[in-house]
Amino acid sequence: MQNIVENLLLKDHSTMRVGGVAKRACFPDTVEDMCKAVWECSVENSRFIIVGNCSNIIFPDEGYDGTVIFTYKLKGINIDGTRLTALCGEKLTAVSKAAAEESLSGLEFAYGIPGTVGGGVFMNAGAYGGEIKDCLTTVKVLDLNGEVSVLPAEELELGYRHSVFMNKNLFVLEATFDLARGDKDEIKSLNELNMSKRSDKQPLDMPSCGSAFKRPEGHFAGALIEQCGLKGYSIGGAQVSTKHAGFIVNTGNATAKDIEDLIAFIQKTVYEKTGVELTPEIRIIK
Repeated sequence: MQNIVENLLLKDHSTMRVGGVAKRACFPDTVEDMCKAVWECSVENSRFIIVGNCSNIIFPDEGYDGTVIFTYKLKGINIDGTRLTALCGEKLTAVSKAAAEESLSGLEFAYGIPGTVGGGVFMNAGAYGGEIKDCLTTVKVLDLNGEVSVLPAEELELGYRHSVFMNKNLFVLEATFDLARGDKDEIKSLNELNMSKRSDKQPLDMPSCGSAFKRPEGHFAGALIEQCGLKGYSIGGAQVSTKHAGFIVNTGNATAKDIEDLIAFIQKTVYEKTGVELTPEIRIIK
C-alpha cells in the first residue's frame, strides 16, 4: 500500500472539522493504487472505509481503528460527445463546470455541492430539482476481491439519498453521465444562480456537512426544525444554524458527540411536536 500516513487527525480532513485519529490513512494517486489498497485491506481482514471530500461524514471523537482511503487525488474528466466520464475523486462542482464549458446540460444542479463524484453516486446527491440518477448511465466499480466491473445505473438502486453502495461492498471508481447539448451561457448562468442560492440561504462560512436531515415526505426538515423553535439551539459547539435550520454547524469547538447529541435532540423534539420522524442525511461513522 502506497502513500500511507499513520495516525492521521481526521478533523483536519472533514468539512465539519470533527473526528479523532485514524490508525492509518491512504491517499492513492491512481485507480490501480486504490484497487491495491482495498485488496490489501481485504486480504488482511482489516477495517477500512473509502471517503472523498468528507463533506457528509462525521468521524467519532475516538477516531477510526482502521484504514481511511481518501480518493481526492483520483481526478480525471473525459468528454466524448454528450457523454462525460469522471473519476471518483473529482469534485461535483468541477464536473458540472467542465460540462458547462462543453455546452452540456444536465449537471447544473451539482454546481456547488461540496462532495466528490464517488460520494455523489454513493448517496445519489441532488439539489434544486436534480439528482445524480437523472443523468447517470454507468459506474465502474471495485469489489473486495479487487475485481473491476461496469454496472448500468438501473442496477444501482438509486433513490432519494440512496444507492446499492450503501448496502454492498462495492466502491465507485468512475461514473459516466449522459448529458444534453445546450447553450453554454444559459448553462453557466444556471450554475451561478444555483451557487447564489446556496450563498444566500446556507451557512457556507461555517463548518458543516450540508443538510443534516433527509427531506421527510410532504415536509421540509429545516422548516419543521424552525417551527419547533430550534433555530440557533446549541449543544456544546454544535448549533442549529441561525441562517438555515436544516444545517448543523460547528461554532468552533464542537465534538462529534455534540453533533450526534444535537441530531438526536432535534429528532426527539420534532417528533414530539409534529409527529414527523427525521432521518439524518449526515453519515455517522462508528
